Amino acid sequence: MMPRLLALLLLLAWPPSSQPAPPTCYSRMLSLSREVTGDFQSLQAVKPSELCVRYLPTLYLDIHNYCVLAKLRDFVASSQCWRVAQVDALKDKVRKLYTIMNSFCRRDLVFLSDDCNALEYPIPVTTVLPDGQK
Repeated sequence: MMPRLLALLLLLAWPPSSQPAPPTCYSRMLSLSREVTGDFQSLQAVKPSELCVRYLPTLYLDIHNYCVLAKLRDFVASSQCWRVAQVDALKDKVRKLYTIMNSFCRRDLVFLSDDCNALEYPIPVTTVLPDGQK
């Protein structure tokens, strides 16, 4: 009886894991799309002198927009920058996101719009201050 009680107390005293549940398909798509968008913006900031980077298709991703699948496909298929290592790494992430969205997590996707222009010219997120604050 005593060893079982001791084992139960040790189990209850064990610190909980940092991630209580495994990531879902949706959370994986969302985090990878944010990572791809951030990497693309970093690439544009770090390598603006690379002529090919200027001509890459833009990557402002919204996984709730139906046009995102075509956007990902076009980016991977673009032949610009095939010699730039950061672009190759970014294309690998984009390919992975496309595969996840189109194969593994297809049933989890809910498209809320099909506005392709929203992926070309995203609306900037602004913070509106409450009245009286500057």
